[in-house]
Amino acid sequence: MRRRAADYRRPVRRRLKCWICSLLGIFLIAGFILFVVHHHHDQEDHVEQPILERESRNEEVVREHVNLTQEISSANSYARQLAEQMTLAKAYVVIAKEHKNLHLAWELSSKIRSCQFLLSKAAMKEEPISLNEAEPIIQSLSSLIFKAQDAHYDIATTMMTMKSHVQALEERANAASVQSMMFGQLTAESLPKNLHCLEIKLMADWLVKKSLQDFADERKNSPRLVDNNLYHFCIFSDNLLAISAVVNSTVSNAEHPKQLVFHIVTDAIHNGMMQAWFLNNDFKSSTVEVQNIEDLTWLNSSYSPALKQLREVDSRKYYFDGSQDTSIEPKFWNPKYISLLNHLRFYVPEIYPQLEKIVFLDDDVVVQKDLTPLFSLDLHGNVNGAVETCLEAFHRYYKYLNFSDPLISSRFDPQACDWAFGMNVFDLMAWRKENVTARYHYWLEQNADRTLWKLGTLPPGLLAFYGLTEPLDRRWHVLGLGYDLNVDSRLIESAAVIHFNGNMKPWLKLGITRYRPLWERYVNLTHPYLRDCATH
Repeated sequence: MRRRAADYRRPVRRRLKCWICSLLGIFLIAGFILFVVHHHHDQEDHVEQPILERESRNEEVVREHVNLTQEISSANSYARQLAEQMTLAKAYVVIAKEHKNLHLAWELSSKIRSCQFLLSKAAMKEEPISLNEAEPIIQSLSSLIFKAQDAHYDIATTMMTMKSHVQALEERANAASVQSMMFGQLTAESLPKNLHCLEIKLMADWLVKKSLQDFADERKNSPRLVDNNLYHFCIFSDNLLAISAVVNSTVSNAEHPKQLVFHIVTDAIHNGMMQAWFLNNDFKSSTVEVQNIEDLTWLNSSYSPALKQLREVDSRKYYFDGSQDTSIEPKFWNPKYISLLNHLRFYVPEIYPQLEKIVFLDDDVVVQKDLTPLFSLDLHGNVNGAVETCLEAFHRYYKYLNFSDPLISSRFDPQACDWAFGMNVFDLMAWRKENVTARYHYWLEQNADRTLWKLGTLPPGLLAFYGLTEPLDRRWHVLGLGYDLNVDSRLIESAAVIHFNGNMKPWLKLGITRYRPLWERYVNLTHPYLRDCATH
């Protein structure tokens, strides 16, 4: 069969169908791509929106935690403006009251309270102060401040008034500080109730038991008291328990405690109880002598300028009068400074004329090592062996003495290193040769008007022993346990003697807790009297 010419043939339906299918496929693919793209954008929108929300919330959190102190320090903050206006308004309150303008003072005070409330609210919420909150108060305060200025409370008046108030406040602060130190000093001087109880019990024993008095008379003639082959220590105090801790700690750490001799001098009031205590208690067979200062008949006003000055009315008034010089540290108002017991350290050769060498101990020390090697130290002809304290810059002569007086400046070096009383080795033979007691008397007479130094025994000691003091190794004597909370533990452990100098004595409640066990270990708390008194 013949085929038709190409021009007369019918279109092929199959090809058209394929073309349509292809076109539909393209549309489907394009639709799918558009769908995917659109969905992707939707996801990005959904993702970005939470991020923005989170960022917005973070910004809100940041705004919630605002430091009001930083806000006030910022020059552009409303908190700063409010604080400054409030300060100025307070000044005008004072001035308005002084000028009897009580209504203006009341208005200013009311706005100041509003300002304080707003600042407190901002601090509590940790939010910045907004313009809407600050504007009413700033405007009203400004209006009142202008009103005050119109009332002739000008800047010059304000400055003069505030200056006088600042001076008054400084005086009150100084008075409060002095009063606080005086109360602290009073506490340091007072004796705890349990120690009063102990003293009463011992005094009763001394008065009732005649055998104790006989025993004390026998001990006065002991040859050990003048034997220079033994080791002699002297303590001058009226504090029974403190002396007992010194003696007990010394014998407890000595290699040969039987070779130790303790010479105690106290006043007439405490003599009987001291005798009863040391006669009834054994301190490792060491010898303990207790003397009454009243028995030192040679120590009178005609011989001792110290005793003469202490008994003068003007001198006692200087110590006790409430109008005394406020430049004097309250610690020097302690009655111990007008007690002759405190000055006995300058009369050691006269008290013990037959002794050649002796170690002086304060009643607020604790001995931790054997002290007998001190007696074999070479003092190189010097009288006083002591630990220097000028490692601290202020412990030099100029700190204690008046170098504006030519009598001092012409003889002494202001930068000379001072030393500590409390654990001192005295070569009594060298002392007598140099006549140190006479030097001490000379300087006391020169200071009759208290212009060379104020109070205390260290300044005259620095003068009397000048050029006659041998520096000892610092480990022999560590100070500061009565005022310094941070004494190096290694220093304390290595020290032969630790010193509770300062007001915080270990037998007082205000004693430093960290150091108290160092003292308490040498107090026999199991003694019946101490145990009974502790419960009262």
